[in-house]
Amino acid sequence: MRAQVHQVADGTYLVHGNNVNWVILKDGDGITLIDTGYPGDRPGVLESLAAVGGSPEAVAAVLITHAHNDHLGSAEYLRTTHGTPVYLHPAEVPHARRDFLHQATIGDVVRNAWRPGLLPWAAHVIKVGGIEHNPVTAPEPFPAEGALDLPGRPVPVHTPGHTDGHCVYHLPEAGIVISGDALVSGHATSRVKGPQLLHGFFHHDGGQVLDSLDVIAALDGDTLLPGHGPVHRGAMRAAAEQARDRAGRNARRGA
Repeated sequence: MRAQVHQVADGTYLVHGNNVNWVILKDGDGITLIDTGYPGDRPGVLESLAAVGGSPEAVAAVLITHAHNDHLGSAEYLRTTHGTPVYLHPAEVPHARRDFLHQATIGDVVRNAWRPGLLPWAAHVIKVGGIEHNPVTAPEPFPAEGALDLPGRPVPVHTPGHTDGHCVYHLPEAGIVISGDALVSGHATSRVKGPQLLHGFFHHDGGQVLDSLDVIAALDGDTLLPGHGPVHRGAMRAAAEQARDRAGRNARRGA
């Protein structure tokens, strides 16, 4: 499928790839790329950069919410081919190098095969390189605290749980939160739409995931750009509360 590029604010674009999203921040000729889809999304990443009047050479840095293959897919390609630095939270740097791997196992998928949409999703993951060994060989921690000196001036906010070093990126002036997998608005394995958490087996630490919802709720913004699902408009606190409520109902049902 072709990547679908949606402008959500001046210089801010949410791109839908193969069941995953990435974000382009453009300021003049400069670009910050947040996440890069699956390895199989590389043509879509390059097409989306061209669609906003950019190019791989214009990418000042790649920021990664977390080091799963559906977000890390083309980071090493951009680093080695174009010299693009790849930045993550310090706790996520060794994860990106694949010193260890925090993600759902094949056993987790098998045990959850009863969920609607899970088996087609799993087949798709294999097709687009989701289980390939795909490290970033020289990832870097953020070069500074607070707003990064990059196009869009994104502010990393540590939201552990999905992985230890998961970060969302806040654009305070635009009221935008780029939430990765800490808070999504849809997923191929979910029957509901709107703010929600991924199924529990996708998370490294479910308790921290809930704590991180409080962090997101406190951010000033009314536009959520998730790692999965469409853009969501509305206050962060309301979105986080809706996700928490849905997670609680699922837990009571044992889903």
